[in-house]
Amino acid sequence: MGCGRVGSSLATELEAAGHTVSVIDQAREAFRRLGPDFKGRTVTGVGFDRDTLLEAGIQDADAFAAVSNGDNSNILAARVARETYGVHNVVARIYDPGRAEIYQRLGIPTVATVLWATDQILRRLLPEGSRSEWRDASGTIQLCEIHPHNDWYGRSILLIDLLTSARVAFVTRLGVGMIPDEHTVLQEGDLIHVMVADDDLSRVESILAASPEGDRP
Repeated sequence: MGCGRVGSSLATELEAAGHTVSVIDQAREAFRRLGPDFKGRTVTGVGFDRDTLLEAGIQDADAFAAVSNGDNSNILAARVARETYGVHNVVARIYDPGRAEIYQRLGIPTVATVLWATDQILRRLLPEGSRSEWRDASGTIQLCEIHPHNDWYGRSILLIDLLTSARVAFVTRLGVGMIPDEHTVLQEGDLIHVMVADDDLSRVESILAASPEGDRP
């Protein structure tokens, strides 16, 4: 739902990947963003209206993305898709950061546009510390990218699990993600992604911001 810059790009990428796509928008002229080669279905209407959704094929949908420019419309459409038509893979774009966590706790996966953009910029301005990449629906556990003290490089990845309450989920090395094992040694430039409880994040950041304790390998 929504054929703006995000919606049209999402639709064409999905179609290029071999999926059958329907696009809903209230403005018929918005479909011009899809280009002349788009083979999917276009439906003019309100994205949470029953007749509009049925015309778009919601009853056969495997996934639904609500990416219009209205938070309320996106959340309402996402809830209708999930609760009325049983679509399992549903996501809604949210502009208001205050609402994003509330809807996430209601079980509606959201992409908070402002928070995401802010976070991406901060990662480049202030690389130290941690940056949240994902948070569970209860808001108690998150996946974070953490930048450790330089002395952690050259040490076993297992040292992070040993000395902190965090668990290393994966490492990005030279732009490629990798799941570490007991033989993985941290290299300078690695981006470390850890799962950590919110209550423990400050302590984990503090430990990783300092040189590792002792002479463990």
